[in-house]
Amino acid sequence: KTLSSCVSLGVMSEAPVSESPAAGPRVDVKGGSRKRTWGLLVTAGVGGTLAVLYAVVTPFVTPALRKVCLPFVPATSTQIQNVLKMLENRSGSLVDIGSGDGRIVIAAAKRGFKSVGYELNPWLVWYSRYRAWRDGVHQNTKFYISDLWKVSFSHYTNVVVFGVPQMMPQLEKKLEEELECNARIIACRFPFPYWIPDHTTGEGIDTVWAYDLKHSRGCETKSLEITRETGS
Repeated sequence: KTLSSCVSLGVMSEAPVSESPAAGPRVDVKGGSRKRTWGLLVTAGVGGTLAVLYAVVTPFVTPALRKVCLPFVPATSTQIQNVLKMLENRSGSLVDIGSGDGRIVIAAAKRGFKSVGYELNPWLVWYSRYRAWRDGVHQNTKFYISDLWKVSFSHYTNVVVFGVPQMMPQLEKKLEEELECNARIIACRFPFPYWIPDHTTGEGIDTVWAYDLKHSRGCETKSLEITRETGS
């Protein structure tokens, strides 16, 4: 209140002087109008730029804010070759969980697999579709914008996972419940905590682990028991 009073008093005491036309310099009305116009244009430009940046960055940042962080880290060429090595002599459909920019899906499609990728980031999904079209494999690939926890993988026989340690136990349980005994799960960068891998290749960040679900579930033991019962 003290400051407001001082300012008001000062304005009142100077009022008679400012009312005289000859007492002060003329105000450039046109100049002030131009400044206001430029100010509005700059504000609008900055606001538009921030809006575009928000739209582009949000899909990349949002996954990191989820309970299970699954950031986008592109697969290396060595990782892709290691995955393809684990797919040798395999057939059937393939799904890449967290497909990123579609590298694994496209590489598998070139090897004859009907490949599908699930990715939460819409920008990466659109880019993956473009890459598949550019490489001539768009007829053998599909990319979906979806949360992996809301998708059933029961009809896939080959599953590729680029995960993080926090999600692997829960994902291991989900896949074991959904997949058939003939399924093979290929984990990149981080292994599953409880399954014992049937095959391993690569080293360091390029290490790839392959798990045949028939071993983890004991499907072979069950089939032997059924065969023995039938034979007797």
